[in-house]
Amino acid sequence: MANEEKRIWGIHTRDENLFLKNNTIGIGWCEMGDLRLIKGTRDDFKERYAQTYPDAKKGNIASGAGMLYRFCYEVQIGDYVVFPSKSNHQVNLGVVEGDYVYDSSQVEYVQTRKVKWLKHLPRTAFSQGALYEIGSAMSFFSVKNYGDEYLAALDKNFQKNFSTDSEDESVGATAEDIIESTRDFILKELRRQLKGYDLEQFVADLLRAMGYRTIISPQGGDSGIDITAYKDELPPRILVQVKSQDGDIKETTIQSLKGAMREGDYGLFVTLSNYTKNAQKYLDNTPIIRGINGTELVELILKYYADLSEKYRKMIPLKMVYIPVPKEE
Repeated sequence: MANEEKRIWGIHTRDENLFLKNNTIGIGWCEMGDLRLIKGTRDDFKERYAQTYPDAKKGNIASGAGMLYRFCYEVQIGDYVVFPSKSNHQVNLGVVEGDYVYDSSQVEYVQTRKVKWLKHLPRTAFSQGALYEIGSAMSFFSVKNYGDEYLAALDKNFQKNFSTDSEDESVGATAEDIIESTRDFILKELRRQLKGYDLEQFVADLLRAMGYRTIISPQGGDSGIDITAYKDELPPRILVQVKSQDGDIKETTIQSLKGAMREGDYGLFVTLSNYTKNAQKYLDNTPIIRGINGTELVELILKYYADLSEKYRKMIPLKMVYIPVPKEE
């Protein structure tokens, strides 16, 4: 059965009893009231969401209103539902049997639909890629990439078990997705929270975590040098320039750093973006200056994260975990 023929929805909840014992799925946002009273367009949902939650950020308005709109209008009777329950580590598969109902008797999950649960399978029955997809941070979402795998699990002869079968080929892709998502998150948070002098302070702290002594130049100084770093008490010194601009760094900008250096100095240029071709060529031909772009900065953050100041670990909250990776040939 092709994935396009049947829509598959993923959902999370903190009230597993409501879902499993009452044959119901639901989402919250009680303050939105009965969704059927909102005109049936996404823009109308966004407008109501913004009115209901005036302090909500733009991104939260779009995602929250989108989930509510899909739950009310896009879900159809006959669609399938995938619900991973944490209490028993099972994946519950069901089919939607009822239209949208606003249930004011519920404390939290007032936006509801009736479902019929068809199967309850252990997580080990599915590939890592399929499990990663339903681990979405959203409460309600469309399952697309591994929808066929969940549909196949509904077959009465389904016996797939990734704990005993051949190697899971989705492991490599899943690991890369997780790693790439983490890198993206770090770079977005740097760009969002650190501009100008704040980014200079962060880079100084990162250099400290790497074992350097650092001196931050006074804010607003005109020397072009943001940080001076030393590996120990003796020369050489490293002159650091930090740029938080979005555009790529030009050759002339790096040349200004070179002009501030004395004989015996080394230079370090740090940017959240990248370098133009001419700038990169200049760096390649000037070995006493090292250029670090946004991607390379993220790699250093991951490597030295544990030694960053608590302030920055709170700003970029990460948790050390182990993830499965493909076995080496």
